[in-house]
Amino acid sequence: SACTTGSTGITNGTDSKTYKGERSPCDPSRVLHVRKVPIEVSEAEVISLGVPFGKVTNLLMLKGKNQAFIEMASEEAAITMVNYYTAATPHVRNQPVYIQYSNHRELKTDNLPNQGVRITVTPNTFKHLFHYVSCLCQALDGQNIYNGCCTLRVEFSKLTSLNVKYNNDKSRDFTRLDLPSGDGQPTLDPSMQTAFGAPGIISSPYPGAAGFAPAIGFHQAGLSMQTMPGALGPLTIPSSAMTGRMTIHGMAPTIIHSVLLVSNLNPDSISPHGLFILFGVYGDVHRVKILFNKKENALIQMADATQAQLAMSHLNGQRLHGKVIRVTISKHQTVQLPREGQEDQGLTKDFSGSPLHRFKKPGSKNFQNIFPPSATLHLSNIPPSTTDDFLKDLFAGSGYTVKAFKFFQKDRKMALIQLGSVEEAIQALIDLHNHDLGENHHLRVSFSKSTI
Repeated sequence: SACTTGSTGITNGTDSKTYKGERSPCDPSRVLHVRKVPIEVSEAEVISLGVPFGKVTNLLMLKGKNQAFIEMASEEAAITMVNYYTAATPHVRNQPVYIQYSNHRELKTDNLPNQGVRITVTPNTFKHLFHYVSCLCQALDGQNIYNGCCTLRVEFSKLTSLNVKYNNDKSRDFTRLDLPSGDGQPTLDPSMQTAFGAPGIISSPYPGAAGFAPAIGFHQAGLSMQTMPGALGPLTIPSSAMTGRMTIHGMAPTIIHSVLLVSNLNPDSISPHGLFILFGVYGDVHRVKILFNKKENALIQMADATQAQLAMSHLNGQRLHGKVIRVTISKHQTVQLPREGQEDQGLTKDFSGSPLHRFKKPGSKNFQNIFPPSATLHLSNIPPSTTDDFLKDLFAGSGYTVKAFKFFQKDRKMALIQLGSVEEAIQALIDLHNHDLGENHHLRVSFSKSTI
């Protein structure tokens, strides 16, 4: 069946996760099955798929099968997530992934008290063993210590325990500050004991590494590392991490994969507000910046990584103001506002507090009604006294070709209108979304999956 999940028990090194309790295939479940997951994807990237819909309580990665299982805190959150992604296929690392209900009710995680993790830094031949508690080590796999070099490879070690005899630059027990250095080197200064993980504390033998800024922020991870005095704290996923942020002691939290680069815009017709309205169909836009010296390019900061991926997958390659626009993930983590006195010409706008955000409420029905751009628009929030001729004249008077119009039979607060082309519909949505119809009603415009 479409909801078949595969084997019922998986063991990975010393970490064992099994499914507990089965249910009929395709029935709603708070455990979701994710297929076609790219093998290089991190746990945090998979978790980010569920974050907009509620708390993620467990995760199981089956990298060898390109699959994963996400456990949501509630069945309601899982239902909203499935409905949303059924209509709008999510993308991870530019690859479509497919989400459906699992035939299991929960994921049961059985972790041994301690896990050994082997970390290899390439292109060097140095290998480091860390002893973590409840380690979600896959989130670090493939990350760089320095931008462009020293890539981490993380896997489970065959050792069941790690015996450290000396505290020096080659080994260290963060729970035993009394250990000798063993080779005449001084032990770690007590003032630095709680600064493990801070920028600059990692030395690299890689030639030229001094020219690289530390990249230990792990922009793809959604984890929080809690540092305790004299000890390396556990890697966990607290509720604070479910906002798409990562925190490592001594470093500022960063938003992950939420900024888009839009190129090949028509500089004579585009505005920050127009981009805010268009990209706002697929997520809550926080900031828009049209580049001062390259006005055919813009940066758009979405609320989170999932919304950025949705906007990219639906709007890349669409025509806007006679141009085929390109949408990619930007290397920037935030869109900077202009400094006081800096010339900007109104090209940068902050929309973080806008009342026009469609997805402010968790579990909003708007998550279930996201569709690719189409020539047919869905209209809602229409006053009872509004006629079809009034709405058709509104669009025609704005320069659009109205090919068909239809009110919903059971609810005249909503209607469908078909325009001359997809490009026309995109522009009409930008122009007329939030148009004041009177009677304290502002028109809501979105793309429709139906035709008239």
